[in-house]
Amino acid sequence: MRTQRQKRLFHWLGGLLALTGALLLLDWLLPLPPAPQYSPLVLAQDGSALHAYLNPTQKWRLKTELAEITPALQTAIIEKEDRYFRYHPGVNPLAVVQAAGRNLLGRGRTTGASTITMQVARLLEPKSRTWPHKLFEMARAVQLEAHYSKAEILQLYLNLVPYGSNIEGVKSAALLYFQQPPDYLSLAQTVTLAIIPNRPGGLVLGRDNAAIVRERNRWLRYFGQHYLFPAQDVADALAEPLDAHRHPAPTLAPHLARRLVLAHPGQALIRSTLRPASQARAEDLARNYVRRLATLGITQAAVLVVRNRTRAVEAYVGSADFADAGALGQVDGVRAVRSPGSTLKPLLYGLAFDRGLATPKTVLPDVPANFQGFRPENFDKRCQGQVTAERALTYSLNIPAVRLLSEVGVDNFTATLRQAHFRQVAHDAPRLGLSTILGGCGATLEELTGLYAALADGGRYRELKVVSPSAGDLTPGPSPPGEGSHGSAVVNKRPAPLSRRGGAGGGVARRGRVLLSEGAAFLITDILAQRTRPDLPLDAAATRHLPRIAWKTGTSYGRRDAWSIGYNQEYTIGVWLGNFDGRGSPALTGADVASPLLFALFNTLSYNTPATWYAPPASVDFRLVCAATGQVPGAHCPDQLLDYYLLGASGGQRCQHQQEVLVSADGAMCYCRACVPATGFRRALYPRLPPEVLAFRESQGLPTRRLPPHNPACRLVQASATEAGAGAAPALAITSPAAHAEYVLSAGEPQRLLLSCAAPAEVRQVYWYVNDRFVQAAPAAGRVFFRPPLGEVKISCADDHGRNVDVRVLVRQQ
Repeated sequence: MRTQRQKRLFHWLGGLLALTGALLLLDWLLPLPPAPQYSPLVLAQDGSALHAYLNPTQKWRLKTELAEITPALQTAIIEKEDRYFRYHPGVNPLAVVQAAGRNLLGRGRTTGASTITMQVARLLEPKSRTWPHKLFEMARAVQLEAHYSKAEILQLYLNLVPYGSNIEGVKSAALLYFQQPPDYLSLAQTVTLAIIPNRPGGLVLGRDNAAIVRERNRWLRYFGQHYLFPAQDVADALAEPLDAHRHPAPTLAPHLARRLVLAHPGQALIRSTLRPASQARAEDLARNYVRRLATLGITQAAVLVVRNRTRAVEAYVGSADFADAGALGQVDGVRAVRSPGSTLKPLLYGLAFDRGLATPKTVLPDVPANFQGFRPENFDKRCQGQVTAERALTYSLNIPAVRLLSEVGVDNFTATLRQAHFRQVAHDAPRLGLSTILGGCGATLEELTGLYAALADGGRYRELKVVSPSAGDLTPGPSPPGEGSHGSAVVNKRPAPLSRRGGAGGGVARRGRVLLSEGAAFLITDILAQRTRPDLPLDAAATRHLPRIAWKTGTSYGRRDAWSIGYNQEYTIGVWLGNFDGRGSPALTGADVASPLLFALFNTLSYNTPATWYAPPASVDFRLVCAATGQVPGAHCPDQLLDYYLLGASGGQRCQHQQEVLVSADGAMCYCRACVPATGFRRALYPRLPPEVLAFRESQGLPTRRLPPHNPACRLVQASATEAGAGAAPALAITSPAAHAEYVLSAGEPQRLLLSCAAPAEVRQVYWYVNDRFVQAAPAAGRVFFRPPLGEVKISCADDHGRNVDVRVLVRQQ
């Protein structure tokens, strides 16, 4: 007896093992179908839909997350489609028996018995409705139940159900018909979406609304009779009108959306950092503004809005109109490499402040200069002789900037730009020269806005972010069939090259690469916030609610690019205008074209931000400086003013602008200590100007005070009054031609080279020699032209105090 029971037990266990093995073999032979291909959806920072795309099969199939399936939606779908969904193993045996009996007696086509899981199987692999296919659906349903939870199967069903035309899934229908996600739907709207999948071609929202309302109300009454929803909720739903119709898919931020989708292939949900209101307003402002500029030959604009504390991009406008093919609207102006014009100058002056080369009141030469053959010019083609550093930056003067870059060093400057992730500069660094500071390099609006955000944050650079660091309610559950990572919400993966690791919050705000000291960044901010400047928009004074901002404009060579980038404590905003085909326009300047749009954006986006401003950090203090040089006052500096300086960095050299000289009573000659008479002399102050500044002032007919000639009877006539009274005089220097330069002459054309020099104040006359042969005598500030011989040429200049200097150049003919 026991042996018989054991045999039956072994047979039963053997059969069970055989069945299990068979099922595992079938599961291996018939793997689950591939994952559904979802429509990529880019979300705003608040989770609202920003931009949606068709999936590869040209359908709207937006992925519904588990958290978006509300209890009301679950109840309506399960009660209507498969009330025993939570209990059966994928197939409802009782329903199968009932359906088989009806179909056998009716001798018609197969009907009924479909569970939600079986419908998922059919939606994943559509087939004709026959008995063999029905049996296959049953087998596939059991397989699905073995692999996934009920919640995951319901989620997959809600992602695949048809709603007519090319719309599939509850989320697609909710967004395209009701313009909101499924978890924001009312009970009436939820039930509406529950009844349509049975007749997607016969119940079309916007066309069959009356029939849909009748069917909806029938089911609402059924739900109310079975106490599935509160009676008052059902009554409200029955009274709710239905005016739904199909809306276009959201299309905000098309350039960023495309960028993120390409950077995250296969991802169904990507949550960006954009704020819908800021994005919509920025797009409208840019579009309408460019329309007004069309008659000036300006067709495009790009805008980037960054919140300084987190470096989150809150508005991203790649072009004025993405759909404008004639103006190349699909080009992303935020990432396009363009000439930055003068927008890099604030960084240069900040580096100069940190290195002790200047302070805001330091006086710099603004005169024609030759830097190894490079002759920069100011935008207005004029020179001012001498300007303070803050005025040179505020007025965006080119010549002082080039001179300052030659002191800071091109390599040091480009190394700082590389730290700020200027990719084109990093690529071209070995070939860049002094013209870099005038726009002779490549940069993008993204890079420049990130640089100015560093200025707004005390000189600390952090990469801009376009992907939200937290997903909130978008954290996905286990992946439905075959998905793997497919369909997950992107929350903090980096879409190269923008955005890196690092989240938001106060703890992050002070980390990053230090480009400038906090003190230097403050000095730059204080200068850029000044309103007395030529690039202030004409209507800015009449703007009532404009927040205080620090900003800088830029215009590229040929007027192809106009820039204006500004910041306050809350935001940094970058603006570019121009044409994507590279055409210039006489009206295209940063001050006239870009700044008005920048101010309009700040006036809109920063309207309610606190009116606080930057306070000097502990590393910044005040001191009196000489008004003529910006240096610490010396013994003869009657005019003084206050100036910021950096503790431990700014230089403390005493001003020696005024030199005390012994002169005759009538001022006709000067004496040294070796020849000064016992009586008949007096002491006088003479300015010690750099030779190039003195030469410029005389060439412009400006009043100058040169030292009178030295006493001709002095046995030390070669010694200057400066050497006797206040140290060595500035050296004689040839300013043209440039040393070691190569000059190419055109054959058959009479061409001449310019000879000019910068001489100390006491020099009256200079003498020019070419290959040691005398050419001509000229005033110290005079200009001489000569026809050079071919080959290597030695050019010498001697002054009337016996000093001599020479340069060598190469002259060839083409």
